[in-house]
Amino acid sequence: MIETIGLKTRSGLTFTTDVAGPAGGALVLLLHGFPESRHSWRAALPALAAAGYRAVAPDQRGYSARARPDPKDLSNYAFDKLIADAIDIADASGSAGKRFHLVGHDWGGQVSWGVAGRHPDRLASLTILSRPHPSSFRRELLKEDGDQKHRSRHHRKFLEPETGPMLLEENARRLRRNLATQGVLDAAIAEHLSVLGNPEALEAALAWYRANKGLAAEIGTIQVPTLYIWGDADATVGPDAAHGTRDFVGKAYGMEILPGVGHFVMDQAPAKAVELLLNHLGRHPL
Repeated sequence: MIETIGLKTRSGLTFTTDVAGPAGGALVLLLHGFPESRHSWRAALPALAAAGYRAVAPDQRGYSARARPDPKDLSNYAFDKLIADAIDIADASGSAGKRFHLVGHDWGGQVSWGVAGRHPDRLASLTILSRPHPSSFRRELLKEDGDQKHRSRHHRKFLEPETGPMLLEENARRLRRNLATQGVLDAAIAEHLSVLGNPEALEAALAWYRANKGLAAEIGTIQVPTLYIWGDADATVGPDAAHGTRDFVGKAYGMEILPGVGHFVMDQAPAKAVELLLNHLGRHPL
């Protein structure tokens, strides 16, 4: 059974968090991307709990109403603070000083790469959906006429102040359309908008982009056993950035390509993604 709690961390922030599984089970922390929420992991939490893991999926900084520092001060959404949140949430979930498994999609993947780079001793395994290693992603973004720059053109739009109100116009018509055209079902969109569909939350979510322009993140080569899952129909992450990820993982590394699956892997191929995740976790126990 999934329970929704308020998880208070040492930073003083309280994250709205879905949890499942035995309290003493090995922790699996799952970090969502944009424009989604903790509900991304609706299929993963019961399966993880059934396998004996303690699954923890928070609405991240800015998405949680009680973990929403002022987005006008972009320092509140600096990459280092997003990384620190993940460690703080793991510690508040009963794994203080202990190793845990980390899973991230999209922006949650970017943060997860950062955690693995900065705190490799804390992770038993890393699983990333869609988001390439930041160095591979940025290498492709910097190619002036490259495919990735075109795929990521929406990032530039997110820097503009009028973007938030525009995305919420007409009952968030644009957000709904963008998710629906990428295989996210209406019920899931409604769940995400229950978190993100208000000006305060959306401006905070957009602050992640505004505080971290160009997605620059110096984290080096990853020394944590890593599984990277990428759908070959991903409209926002091209094959060069995806395949280039192997250049920046020095430990055990596996890449799984899902044919015909787009950016939102947990919405389009949840059963396969969960199967791959469980196999990866099983190979790398705490």
